[in-house]
Amino acid sequence: MLKSYIKIAWRNLLRNKIFSAINISGLALGMACSLLIILWLQDERGVDGFHANGDYLYQVYESQFYDGKVGSGYTTQGLLAEELKKVIPEVQYASGLEYTAPPGTFNTFEAGEQAGKMDGYYAGTDFLSMFSYPLLHGNPQTALNGPTDIAISRKMATFFFGTPEKAIGKSIRFENKEDLQVTAIFEDVPANASRHFDFLRTWKAFVAENDWVGNWNNTSPATFVQLRKDADRNKVAAKMKDFIYRYKTKIEGERIELGIQPYPETYLYSIFKNGAPDGGRIEYVKLFTLVSIFILLIACINFMNLTTAQSAKRAKEVGLRKVIGAGRSSLIGQFMGEAMLLTACAFIIAVLLAILLLPAFNTLTGKQLSLPVSQPLFWLSLIGLLLVTGVVAGSYPALFLSSLNPVRVLKGGLKIGGGSTWLRKGLVVFQFALSIILMISMVVIYRQMNYIQTKNLGYDREDLVYIPIEGNLMGHYAHFKEEASRLPGILSVSKMRNSPTIIEHHTGDVAWEGKDPNDITSFADGVVGYDFVKTMKLQLKAGRDFSREFGADSVAYLLNETAVKKIGYKDPIGQMVTWRGNRGPVIGVLKDFHFNSIHQTIDPLIIRLDENWSWGTILIRTKAGKTKEAIASLEKLYTALNPGFPFTYQFSDLEYTKLYKSEKVVSVLSNYFALLAIFISCLGLFGLATFTAAQRTKEIGVRKVLGASVPNITAMLSGDFLKLILIAMVLGFPAAWLFMDQWLQGFAYKIDIEWWMFMLTGVVIACIALLTVSYQSLKAALMNPVKSLKIE
Repeated sequence: MLKSYIKIAWRNLLRNKIFSAINISGLALGMACSLLIILWLQDERGVDGFHANGDYLYQVYESQFYDGKVGSGYTTQGLLAEELKKVIPEVQYASGLEYTAPPGTFNTFEAGEQAGKMDGYYAGTDFLSMFSYPLLHGNPQTALNGPTDIAISRKMATFFFGTPEKAIGKSIRFENKEDLQVTAIFEDVPANASRHFDFLRTWKAFVAENDWVGNWNNTSPATFVQLRKDADRNKVAAKMKDFIYRYKTKIEGERIELGIQPYPETYLYSIFKNGAPDGGRIEYVKLFTLVSIFILLIACINFMNLTTAQSAKRAKEVGLRKVIGAGRSSLIGQFMGEAMLLTACAFIIAVLLAILLLPAFNTLTGKQLSLPVSQPLFWLSLIGLLLVTGVVAGSYPALFLSSLNPVRVLKGGLKIGGGSTWLRKGLVVFQFALSIILMISMVVIYRQMNYIQTKNLGYDREDLVYIPIEGNLMGHYAHFKEEASRLPGILSVSKMRNSPTIIEHHTGDVAWEGKDPNDITSFADGVVGYDFVKTMKLQLKAGRDFSREFGADSVAYLLNETAVKKIGYKDPIGQMVTWRGNRGPVIGVLKDFHFNSIHQTIDPLIIRLDENWSWGTILIRTKAGKTKEAIASLEKLYTALNPGFPFTYQFSDLEYTKLYKSEKVVSVLSNYFALLAIFISCLGLFGLATFTAAQRTKEIGVRKVLGASVPNITAMLSGDFLKLILIAMVLGFPAAWLFMDQWLQGFAYKIDIEWWMFMLTGVVIACIALLTVSYQSLKAALMNPVKSLKIE
C-alpha cells in the first residue's frame, strides 16, 4: 500500500507540473531562508560562548544617577579591577582592559627586518587565566607580569618570527620606542569572539603611561571579574553596588553604582535602560527569529492554499476511494505522505540553495558561517525542520480533502462550505499582514539608516582623513604639520587624542564657580592641537578656537553646548573652569556635535590644547575632489619623516559607517526578507485565485449570459481579493507601527514614522496583489459561458 501511495503522489506531482513547481519553490525558498537565519542566530547566540569559565565571568558596568537621569556604560576606573580583587573575597580573578591605540587604529611592531601593524589591548595579570585563549607557549599566570612583557597570537608570531616556537622569549620593538619581550603565544582569537586582538600588553605599562588612572573620577577602561565557583552572584553584586565610595565621598541625592553582567551576555545585551543592561543585538536576534518563523509560516500557508486550489481535481478521486472502502485515516495518511514528498523535494532544494547562497550571506553579514555537517545536532535540526514544515503545510489539505462527502462529490462536483472558505481567506490575510509588517519595517529601517548616513553630525566628515601618530611623528608633529599644510590638495591639519567618531574617555574631575557639591556629572574629554575647529569644520556658537596668538590658551578650554547648559553659565566666554586641578578660561563654545554613536545622547564635552600629546591621530582636511592626490603627497612626506612605519590612513566617513554595521546588515536583510515574504504570499494568493475561479465557474458563465462584460467580471473577482488585502492592512499597519516604534527607541536620534510609509506600502502591496490575481480573473472572465455552464 505504501508503494501505491508513493506512486500516486509521484504521478500527481508530475501531472500538475506548474502547481508542483510553485509549491516546491515556495517551500524551498522559505526553508532556505529559515536555514540561513537559523545559522546566523546560532552564531550570534554562540559569541563568547567558548570560554571555559563563562559561567563565572562578569563585566563590570557603572551607572550614574543625577538630575533625575541615569547614564550607564562599561567604562570604569583604571584601578578598579585591582581593588575589587583585594577587597571582595568572592572575586577570584580581575582584570582591566584598554586599547593600546585609539579605536580603529593599530600599533606598529618591528622584529628584525619585519615590520607590521597589529591590534591589541592592555590587560591585567589575571586576564589569560580568566579567558579561554589557549596558550601555545608560556604561563597564563606570569605572562603579563612585567611592564615590558607581551603575549602575542599565533598569527603575529608567525608573521614576525616564522613560527610560534621561535617567537617565545624574543624581543620585539613597539612603536619604535621600547623593546618588549614575548612571554607567551596564544592561539588566534576565534571568529565567534566579540573582541579580536593580536597581542596583549601588561596593565602595569598602561598605568605607567597614563597618570590619570590614579584619579577615581576618571573612567575609560573595561573591568572584568571571575567569581569563585561557590560565590553567590547576588551577594557579590550587593557588595559592588556602592564599592566606588570606598574611594570617593558619598553625596546625598546623587549616586554612582557598580553592577556586574555575565560576560557571555554582553555581546547581545549592551544597551542600558534605567541603569541595567536591557537590549542591544538581542533585539536583532529576536527580530530574525520572528522573521524566520513568519517566512516559514507564509511558505506553509502558501502550500495549503495551492494544494486546496487543486482539490477540485482530486475530489472525485477521494469520492471513489471512499466508496470502495477507504477510511479517513488512510486518506489523511496518503495526503500527508504526498505533502511530505513535496516537502522533502523542497527541503533538498532548500539545502542546496543555502549552500549556494552562504558565501554571499557571509559577505553581507560579516560572518564565517558554514553548515556544521559533522555535528549530529545539525542533522537533527534539519530533520526537525523537514518534519515540522511537512506536518504544518500538509495537515490542513489532508484534513480538508479527507473530509469530503463522497455522495455530493460524485453527484455534483466539489462544493466548499463557508467555514473552509473563510479559513483560506484568513490564511491569505495572515500572510499579507506579515508581509505588510515586513515591508513597513523595511521602509522604516531604510529611512533610519539614510537618516544616520546623511545626518548633520555637527562637523563635516567628508574629505576628512586620519593618520595615527606613531614612531618619529610623536616628536616631529610640528614639522609634519608645517610641511603637510603646504602640500597641494590639503586645507588644514590638526590632531586629537582620539578620533572624532569615538571619544570614550570621561572625567568627573571638572569644577566651576558655583558648582553644586552634590554634582557628579561626567564629562567626555578631548585633547587637541591648533586648528582643530577649522580642520573638523565645527561650528562655534561663541568665542574662538585655540590660537598661537594667545599664549595662555595652553590652560584654556572649549566646551560644547551641552556642557555649558550643565554648568549653567549664561555668558560662558571668559568664565573659569578647572579640569584636573588646572584652572583656565572658557574661550569657545562649540555647537553640539556627535562624537559617538547616535544610539547615545551627546554628553557634556570639555576640550583642552596640547600640541605635545604623544599619541592619537592627525586630522587632515583635504580639498573636495583632491583627496587622492593629497594622500599620495602625504605618503611621500610620511615615509620621509617616519621611515620603517607603514603609511596608514582612514576616512572619517568610513569610520562613521562602521559604527552602524549591524544596522546596515539588518537593513539589507530586511529588504530581502520582505521581498521574499511578498513573493511567497503572492504565490498563495495565486493559488486562492485559481481555487476561487474554479469554484465560481458556473456563476461566471451565468453572469456572462446575462450580459456581464469581461471588465465587470474581472473587477468583481479582483475586488474580492483586494478586500482581503485591505483587511490585512488594517491588521498589519498598527502591528508594524508598534514594532518599529519599539525598534527606534534604541536610537537617541531617530526619524518619525510617517503616514506616507503606510500609504506607500499599501499601494505597493495592493498593486502586487492585483497583478497576481489579474491573470486568473481575466482567464475566468474570458472563458466561453457555454463551457462554463456545462462543467456542472
